This record gives sequence, structure tokens and C-alpha cells, in this order.
Amino acid sequence: AHWLTTAVPLILVAPLLAEMLHLPSTVMPVLMLALAIATPLLSLLGAVCVALTVGMRRSGMLLALLVLPLYVPVLIYAAQAGLPFLAPLLLLGAGLALALVLVPLACAAALRISIS
Repeated sequence: AHWLTTAVPLILVAPLLAEMLHLPSTVMPVLMLALAIATPLLSLLGAVCVALTVGMRRSGMLLALLVLPLYVPVLIYAAQAGLPFLAPLLLLGAGLALALVLVPLACAAALRISIS
């Protein structure tokens, strides 16, 4: 639900914003694919960090410190998806596949720890 309300509108508006910034039309499919792969990965990484800090007071700063090192590689690979775009997109796809498998387990473990 989080990804649908935050990332899908961004993905839908991205072609318009890319046209306003005079992005070449040959790069538009790469932009859309990079957004479609990177945004769920960012949401999944954020879910793990939120699960780790769910029971703490004033967890905002801790959440920022936890999530920033996880977000930076995703943002770097998404930004590298330019004309030689295959390698960064494959790395993002591998990260997404890994996150889809491991994030539910990590969230369950973190929530189990916060309850006890």
C-alpha cells in the first residue's frame, strides 16, 4: 500500500517531468524501468528499518541513521542507469529480488524482538 500511494504517482509523473527537463526520448524507457525497480526496493528497505525502531521513543533520528546507508547504493545504481544501462538495472533487479525474499523475514524478526 505504501508503494502504491508514494511511488506509482511518481512513476506516472516522471515522463512529464523528463520532458520538461529535455531528457532525450531514448532514455525514457530506462528511466521508467529504473523507477519501477528502485522504488519498491527503497520501500522494502524502509520497512525493515521501521520494524527495527517501532517500539522506541524518539526513533526519528535513529531511523534516519539506519536507512541512509541502505538507500545510498540504491540511489547510486538508479542514477547510473544512463546509456550503458544494463549493469545498474541488473544490480537493482538483483537487490529487489533479494529484498523480496529477505525483507519479510527481517521484519518479522525485528517485530518479534520489539515485542519481547
